[in-house]
Amino acid sequence: MATQISNVESQIDAKIPATMRAVVYRGVNDMRVETVPVPAIGPGELLVKVATCGICGTDLKKIHTGSHSAPRIFGHEMAGTIVKVGEGATRFEMGERVVVHHHVPCGECYFCRKQTPAQCPLYKKVGVTAGFEPSGGGFAEYIRVLDWIVDSRGVVRIPDGVPFEQAAFVEPVNTVLKGVKLLNLAADDTVLVIGQGPIGLMHAALALRTGARVLTSDLYPERHAIAAKFGLRDAIDAGREDVVGRVFEETDGRGADAVILAVGGNTLIGTAMDAVRPGGKVMLFAQTQHGEATIDPGAVCMDEKTLLGSYSSSFEILDEVTDLVFGGYRTGFDLTQLISHRFALEEAVEAIEVASHPKADSMKIMIEPVPGAGAE
Repeated sequence: MATQISNVESQIDAKIPATMRAVVYRGVNDMRVETVPVPAIGPGELLVKVATCGICGTDLKKIHTGSHSAPRIFGHEMAGTIVKVGEGATRFEMGERVVVHHHVPCGECYFCRKQTPAQCPLYKKVGVTAGFEPSGGGFAEYIRVLDWIVDSRGVVRIPDGVPFEQAAFVEPVNTVLKGVKLLNLAADDTVLVIGQGPIGLMHAALALRTGARVLTSDLYPERHAIAAKFGLRDAIDAGREDVVGRVFEETDGRGADAVILAVGGNTLIGTAMDAVRPGGKVMLFAQTQHGEATIDPGAVCMDEKTLLGSYSSSFEILDEVTDLVFGGYRTGFDLTQLISHRFALEEAVEAIEVASHPKADSMKIMIEPVPGAGAE
């Protein structure tokens, strides 16, 4: 029996190449498509062949700011197929289609108990790699999923009939839904979402599902047209209209009950604070770099406006998220509509360039090691 198992493993290994192509971060704004070894896996681990991986704003921040040492292979919005199972990883089998999270919380530490899992020490560790320091690895042909990710719900099976591209939205939808839930929206609330890129549009779509009225603001009419496919029809053309003035017109002069700022940088924090009503909430979602911003303290104190933030995902809502993403593909919540560009791995440097300079016709940018595989 041991000889038979050994023979099967040898046959499996023979189908996995020794090397693969990957997008390697070599320094600030220095991304290169290189040939690197396919990562070896250990006990309890998985080797996954990547079908598709979205480019996230946090990937771009790391690339452009030098916040992480080089070399690394980034990418964490990924889905693919298990091609090898390490000894002891009995919950999964070869050939299963999965979404992979690159970090998971412990669920037991002080921060987890206080409902802030993104601050958990284990969560801050990355447990997926395509080589070098673990950094997600989705911008490569294969990824190694470490044992604690496998053991802690970090690997999620994709149901039949759901394409990889839809499944790859599980992680970003989780981050967005976590933020929307923090606002505790009511059916008679009016929400303003500033920015209708992929993340802002998902915020608006999920806020709409609470029953609240949702106003969306963006510079590009093309993005509002995509938002309309998700039922978002209260659009504000930020290039031509006074956003704050329009919000007050739509709310009998009160201001929005909540404002979600889904655009990076600090210049629009003031706009968000001006647009929210006294006693309302402003949530920062895209302000992922430390620095200073000008905020009127009187608006927080006397006007009782709450300024809060939301970062990364929550595994407490994972089941709700997977139901939403997987079930939604069949019931109208088709997130593949947000994908504007698909690039082969060899074109990944161009893909990152497009993602780094958003235009009217650019939304979600996907890298697919095998062109077309994401639609399967």
